[in-house]
Amino acid sequence: MTPVCPFIKASRPDDASGKKPSETQNKQQTINDNKPQQDSTISPKCPFGYDSQTFKLGPLSCVICQALLFECSKCVPCSHVYCKACISRFKDCPLCGADIEKIEDDVNLQSVVDRFIEGHARIKRSQVDADKEEREDDKKTVIYEDVSLERGAFLMQQAMRALRANNIESAKSRFSICSEDVREQLEKMGNTPELCSQLGAVLGMLGDCCRATGDASSAISYFEESVNFLMKVPKDDLEITHTLSVSLNKIGDLKYYEGDLQATRSYYFQALDVRRNAMSNHSTVPSQVIDVAVSLAKVADVDRNLGNEDTAIAGFQEAIKLLESLTVSAEEAGLEQRRLSVLEFVNSQLGKNSTILLAVSSMYEAYESRRACATSFCP
Repeated sequence: MTPVCPFIKASRPDDASGKKPSETQNKQQTINDNKPQQDSTISPKCPFGYDSQTFKLGPLSCVICQALLFECSKCVPCSHVYCKACISRFKDCPLCGADIEKIEDDVNLQSVVDRFIEGHARIKRSQVDADKEEREDDKKTVIYEDVSLERGAFLMQQAMRALRANNIESAKSRFSICSEDVREQLEKMGNTPELCSQLGAVLGMLGDCCRATGDASSAISYFEESVNFLMKVPKDDLEITHTLSVSLNKIGDLKYYEGDLQATRSYYFQALDVRRNAMSNHSTVPSQVIDVAVSLAKVADVDRNLGNEDTAIAGFQEAIKLLESLTVSAEEAGLEQRRLSVLEFVNSQLGKNSTILLAVSSMYEAYESRRACATSFCP
């Protein structure tokens, strides 16, 4: 197959899939020569010759985390290359089994990876005025389309892979580039719902990276900024609503660990309010009902720790009532399992004082936010 850049908007022509590059280029040149000379917009070409349908990282990927190499490190003596964070966990090479005597930085390969990313960021051309004179060779003026968001989709994929493999710094680096790209687009296009939702999702993932490394203050800053951008998006999108409530809950979680229960309750209650509004507009969506029940339980848990036992019991009872009245279809077995799990836990809270809910709900919401973030750049 003929490779095409992974960040272009246009799909690959069907008639080019089974032909050699030279044949396709010659035929296209003949067609272009027969066409009237005119301006046109074409997709930018990847300097490395890749495309979105056949894209493979090859030597630019780490076989451990399956993501774009970050801080390339070479094993001695076998010379196999991995991400520094990935290979540091091994005593022998995962590819050949050779004992690792030492690990050296591979500056040259890392430079190639960096240029690969930077090259895609620069495949942009300013709009050309159609009234300008043609060039001397009478070739048509080519206007390249912007590809920064497609690059974001690619880097999001690489960041998610790195994050799943616990290569936090790699994930953080890719997410940071994504956020810079979207901020650049925001400056040009304004606060469009699409851009605000994308930036909100990416900032939330940067918050997760900081939280994973123990940097609570930076994590809170990212989550708060995520909330600010997601607040600008219409609340009719359930994914956006869920991501917004998750970011609010994560700030509450961090405040909880800091011992600031009043701030914790404030953020949990904001998340509850967002989810209640979503449920009022989508009362037949089971996931919305379960989300509200989880938020009720989180607020009730804090109320209990603040000494407001009656208020806490009322919150737990409201959550139980919602869960017991909810009917989940047989096709949604995973959702039903979640409903039963939350119901069992909330029932247990009426008889004892426990804060396990914080950890349980946080794990679920971390999974959900990653899923939402991964899809936020999809067309």
